[in-house]
Amino acid sequence: QVQLVESGGGLVQAGDSLRLSCAASGRTFSSYAMGWFRQAPGKEREFVATISWSGVTTYYADSVKGRFTISRDNAKNTVYLQMNSLKPEDTAVYYCAAGVSVSSVVAGTADYWGQGTQVTVSS
Repeated sequence: QVQLVESGGGLVQAGDSLRLSCAASGRTFSSYAMGWFRQAPGKEREFVATISWSGVTTYYADSVKGRFTISRDNAKNTVYLQMNSLKPEDTAVYYCAAGVSVSSVVAGTADYWGQGTQVTVSS
């Protein structure tokens, strides 16, 4: 079992930066691919970014490519999402996910999900 707890959300202005963190419990964290999703009010959940267990492979949604960076620290059981140049359309609840592969994470079929953290970007 893996439990995921997100933190770092908040209210910022357009152009600002935020770093989200996702702390995982369990000794098998380093064997999971990790990812971030988001869901805006009235919209479906969408993929944001994913990182392989080793940290070597990353994928991003086109909407965040060049602005967001996903990383992980397996010694701390934590995955991060650095978000720069934030836009009002980035406003959403951001969820952390853990899956057996980056493919499963991208497909939204991750095994474990966090409760989410709210990010609000004002214009």
